[in-house]
Formats: sequence, C-alpha cells, structure tokens
Amino acid sequence: MSNFMFSLNATLPVFLVIVLGWFLMQKKMFNENFVDIINKFVFKVSLPVLLFKDIATTPIKDAFDPKFVIFCMVGTTIMFMGIWALTSIFMKDKSMVGAFTQASARGSAAVLGIAFVQNIYGNSGMTPLMIVSAVPLYNIYSVIILTFCANNQDHSDKAATIKRAFKNILTNPIILGIAAGVPFSLLNIELPPLVLKTVTNVAQTATPMALLAVGAGFEGRKAIKKLKPTMIATFIKLVALPAIYFPFAIAMGFRESALVAILIMVGSPTTVTCYIMAKNMGNDGVLSSSIIVMATLLSSVTLTFWIFLLKSMGLI
Repeated sequence: MSNFMFSLNATLPVFLVIVLGWFLMQKKMFNENFVDIINKFVFKVSLPVLLFKDIATTPIKDAFDPKFVIFCMVGTTIMFMGIWALTSIFMKDKSMVGAFTQASARGSAAVLGIAFVQNIYGNSGMTPLMIVSAVPLYNIYSVIILTFCANNQDHSDKAATIKRAFKNILTNPIILGIAAGVPFSLLNIELPPLVLKTVTNVAQTATPMALLAVGAGFEGRKAIKKLKPTMIATFIKLVALPAIYFPFAIAMGFRESALVAILIMVGSPTTVTCYIMAKNMGNDGVLSSSIIVMATLLSSVTLTFWIFLLKSMGLI
C-alpha cells in the first residue's frame, strides 16, 4: 500500500497540472501564441538548465559500475531503435512514427527516478548513474528520430537529412545542457551558492510550465481519433518494456536499487519533454500529449505492480 500511495503521490499531481493547463486553455486564459512561447522557453531555457543542474550535481564517480552503465546504454539504444524500426514497418500513418517512437521509449527518468528510489531505499542508489548513462542517449536518439520523421521537411535527399540530424544534435539545447553538466560531475566541481540558487530557480520552472503546455495543447477530439496508437504506446512504455528487460537485468545480477533504477529507465511514464521536442521539431504534438496524459494516469498502477512483483521475488 505504501508503494501504491507513493506512486499515486508521484504521478497524480503531474496529471492534475496537465488538467489545469487544459482547463485554462478552455477558459481562454491561455491562447495558442502563449502556449507556443511556453514551449520555446521550456525547450530552449528551462529544460536545458534543469538537466544541467541534475547532471552537474550528480556524483557519477561515487557509484560507477561499468556493467550497469553498459546495460543502460545498450538497453536504451535497443529500446529506441527497435521501436523505431517496428513502428516504421507496421504503422500505416507515417506522420505519427516519430512522435509514437519517442513517446513509447522515453520515460521520466530524471524527474521521477531519484525521488522514487529514495522513497524505497532512503538514498538515490544507482539512479544518478542510470540518468547519466541513459538520459543523454534519450535526447540524442529523439533528435535523430524526430529529424528523420519530421512532417514539415523533404526527406528525399538522405545526405541532407543526415546532415540536418547531426546539426540538430549539436545545437539541441537539451543536449547542450547535459553536455555542460558532465565536466562539473566528473571533476566534482561545486557550483557557487549564488549560481546554484539561480540555476535551481530557473530549473524549477521547467516541469510545471511544460505540464501546463501539454494540457493546453491537448486536443480531446483529435486525441480520441488517435486513441489506438495512444493505448499501444502506453502499453509498450509501462508494461512491455519492463517485461522484456527485467529477465536480462536479473540474469546479469542486478538487484536492489539497480533494478529499481532500471524500472525507472524502461517503465516510467512518458516524459513531458516528448511533447516539447515533438512540437518544436515538426512532429505530432497531439499524439505526444495524448500518450503523456494516458501514461501518467496509468503509471501509478503499473509502477506499483512492478515494485510489488520485484519485492515478492526477493529482488529488491
């Protein structure tokens, strides 16, 4: 019951802020221009600052485990590329491929990860190492997939598309934020209190503003038409991926906080960043917001189930 209440407390407030964004849009307190400005601010400023802070203040070397790092990196690569390949083959509406792939693979590792493990073990355990290993790849692969699947660009020139993908990686604000934080973490450089406080204040705007933007951008009638891909992506994110990855993780000897960190990596609800990036890179924002809403709503049940199962098996 305690794990269920924690899951509920972690996910329900997120869902309610999304609902608030939708409500304010209906009441005309938000308009499309304002929401576009929020999206750009979150994408270019607050999310990069948030990830910079998370990485810069994460003690990577303290819990370094090569086997765990390789598992997270290889697992993330297979997850993104496998879903992209299958979606490209089986999804008839190619305009949804990029948004579907990203939302099916990319979870709220940085937002929920540390808090979830701390609730269970009293410390962050292996989660910071998972975040450093997986989150940069989340963003790199998302940029590549969203670039190749963008609905507003000509993909007939493959060389130009590849060049554009590399440019998008090198100039993506979120990736730059992560890259800027790595030296601070590796060299154990502490940010001066004045800088840390300023960075923290900006970073704290990222999640609520992004959630409000998701809610405001949620178009119910259009989302209903995309209910089937929404439910499939939610199932992949919350159920299928953990079911596939846990046997391998257990066989490799991961236990306790390492297993919970892997659960966050593969089974946490779709991150709000998916909507921000899809919207800013010419992909399906309606489908992205729909999957975020559905995955967030159902994740308290699925996360609790996986925690209960792992505890029952004596693995955590």
